[in-house]
Parts: sequence; C-alpha cells; structure tokens
Amino acid sequence: MSAISLAPRALYEEVAELLRQRIFRRELEPGSWIDEVKLSQEYGISRTPLREALKVLAAEGLVTMKVRRGAYVTEVSDQDLTEVYHLLSLLESDAAAAVATRASDAELKELQKLHRELEGAVRDRERFFALNESFHLRLLELAGNRWRNQMVADLRKVMKLNRHNSLLKAGRVEESLQEHRAVMDALAVRDAEGVRLRMQEHFRNGLEAAA
Repeated sequence: MSAISLAPRALYEEVAELLRQRIFRRELEPGSWIDEVKLSQEYGISRTPLREALKVLAAEGLVTMKVRRGAYVTEVSDQDLTEVYHLLSLLESDAAAAVATRASDAELKELQKLHRELEGAVRDRERFFALNESFHLRLLELAGNRWRNQMVADLRKVMKLNRHNSLLKAGRVEESLQEHRAVMDALAVRDAEGVRLRMQEHFRNGLEAAA
C-alpha cells in the first residue's frame, strides 16, 4: 500500500486523527492489537510519531497500552458504559439548564433549526448521527464552560467505542427524537429545571438502549 500524504501540522497529531477515525469506523475493532510496524509502513513514517499518536489516543481512552504487549483499541465494558453515560448525563443536563437561563432568543432559534434538521434526517442514519452530535455539542458551546466541553468531548469519544450504539436499537431513533422534543419544549419556555430533568431522562434511556 502506498504511503499516505500527511499535512504539515505536527505529524503525531495528524496520525492520531487518522487512527481516531479508523477506530470510529470500526476499521480498527475494539480489543484489536494495533500493529505499529504495519501502520508505520502504511503511513510512510517512523514509529516515533506513531507512538506519540498512540499516547494521545490512550489519554483520550480510545487506546489501551499494555506492558510488553503494545497498544490495543479499548474495549468498553458495561461498567465503563454506565459510568460514561452517568457523567454525560450530569454534564449535559447542567449545560442544558444553563442554556435555558442564559441563551439569547437567536441562540435558541439556532438550536430549534438544528432540531428540525434532525427531525428531517430520521431515515438517513449517518446524517442523523452527525446532526445529533452537532445538536449536543452546540448546546454545550452555548452553555459556555470550556472545561465541561473538553470533558464531554473525551467522554463522547469513548462512547463511540460501544459496539451497540444506542441509536442502532430498533425504534430508538424515534424515541430519541421524542426526548429531543421534550428538551426543546422546556428550552422554549426557559424551564431550567425541566430541561435538566428531560436531558437526564434522555441519557438514562440512551444507556438502556446501548447496554
């Protein structure tokens, strides 16, 4: 296989992003060993930037480093999933409550537009996945806490490792939309406590579907 041409930014960052996307696409399966020699040859690089990239992914929880055995794509246990969803529920419900209190009318209309796009993508799974993530990330941005945003970004990367994504369960897309509608209804009347509870319910149901 010919070497891939990499961008001029820090090489290990570019390699980390390439590997990250391969993990999310399941080209590198959870639990699989990462062949450093093969990847170095494929990307036309030395093993030094590759190892730096693996350290980045290990810090994100996507890769597990095992002594004298090398790097493996992280496998998410039921306990891992429960803990990730619990933290996401706390962080994102708090963010939603902040948006209900502080967001401008124009910002709420922006969320409404994203939600309408989500409603229209119900038959296009990949687009629905992307819009769903965009909605949640925009909600976090509007809440305005960069530390919370970073924590959620890392947790969502780990959540993507789950073999049984909650949205893949039969009927879950429609259920998720109903939960989003309830969130939007609470935001529309600026009910901070109501939107907090609706978002917590959204993640509670998501965990049940993903388990």
